[in-house]
Amino acid sequence: MLGTIVNTGCIIVGSVVGSILKKGLGEKYQTVLYNAMGLASLALGANTFVQNMPKSEFPVLFILSIALGGVVGTALDLDGRTKRLIAKRGGEGLANGLITATLLFCVGTFSIVGPILSATTGDNTFLFTNSTLDLVTSMVFATTYGIGIIIAAPILFCWQGMFYLLGKFAASSPLLQGEMVNEMAIVGGLLIISSGLSLLKLKDCKTLNYIPALLVPAVYVLVKALFA
Repeated sequence: MLGTIVNTGCIIVGSVVGSILKKGLGEKYQTVLYNAMGLASLALGANTFVQNMPKSEFPVLFILSIALGGVVGTALDLDGRTKRLIAKRGGEGLANGLITATLLFCVGTFSIVGPILSATTGDNTFLFTNSTLDLVTSMVFATTYGIGIIIAAPILFCWQGMFYLLGKFAASSPLLQGEMVNEMAIVGGLLIISSGLSLLKLKDCKTLNYIPALLVPAVYVLVKALFA
């Protein structure tokens, strides 16, 4: 868990430093950073999707995942409930920024593969690399949205902790370590793209309503492994 602890700490430090720097930025510069995060989200999401799609053994799984996950998330109104909760404390801007930051921190390949490798081999290289990226990213987000971005830190800890435990469980199963990560990364890439569109005010896809889509590949691979 050392890598996850370091990763969480980097987000906390980046959020604090960024919120301090925010006080010296004018509105036009904050708008520039806001747009920059939107463009970066589109690029990172597309890259994650394109890199992992050729590795998929069930190419239409991501379509089923997005469809099923979207229906479940909409029924639960995950996006609306979360935004209303955050907006009460920091405004709509913080809600959108925190959602995007959390997705970038959590659904990237490093943040999924890293904890699994840490649990199965003791190698924290991926997580230390991810920590550096998240330090910079959280700093930029906090410069734009304020200290509220720090909320992403405990979310990341729980997320990576889940995969660490999964890695311990699946230490003897290359299928769970490989295929599950690939399929979840494909869906995650789409979610990051969706978040980028919202930041750029091009289309509000209500990204959080699609979060349950990440569970579909996991369930599919686990069921497949049981009957293999």
